Amino acid sequence: MTRLLVPMSMLSLLSIGAIFGFFYAWVCSTMWGLDAADPRVSIAAMKAMNASVRNAVFFPAFFLTPIILATTAGIAALQRKKRAAALFAASAALYVAGALLVTATINVPMNEALAEIAVPTDFGAAQRVWQDYSAPWQFWNTLRTVVSGVCLLLTGLAIQSLSTRTA
Repeated sequence: MTRLLVPMSMLSLLSIGAIFGFFYAWVCSTMWGLDAADPRVSIAAMKAMNASVRNAVFFPAFFLTPIILATTAGIAALQRKKRAAALFAASAALYVAGALLVTATINVPMNEALAEIAVPTDFGAAQRVWQDYSAPWQFWNTLRTVVSGVCLLLTGLAIQSLSTRTA
């Protein structure tokens, strides 16, 4: 069991870093680019991206991250690394509440509603659809980004605490 803590800690860091990077890319490039494009193109592009994200590459980072973090917390707890265990567990719980559940209950339903809309041919109508979708979607994505960033920091602190005597 002792040999598992370091590799699981690294896997925890990698998985939460991957999902933070995924959300962050939407904040600082993807959505800004779509907002700057013709809204008819933005709607069609977003629908295509939403349809493509459900794949085997995305699955481990999004769905397995809390399991990896919780497993690492359990291993740390078994090794009496209380601070690390608490930080890994906090990261797992915060990710579930502030990223996974937000995605499932807010962003995914928004994406599904957008998927049902035919892309308007009229520029003004498309602009209204895009504005009604983009601003709230970006708010919730920014929340997911901040939460997963905090989880990344907690994971880093957990790993750092493993190298101290009071771990």
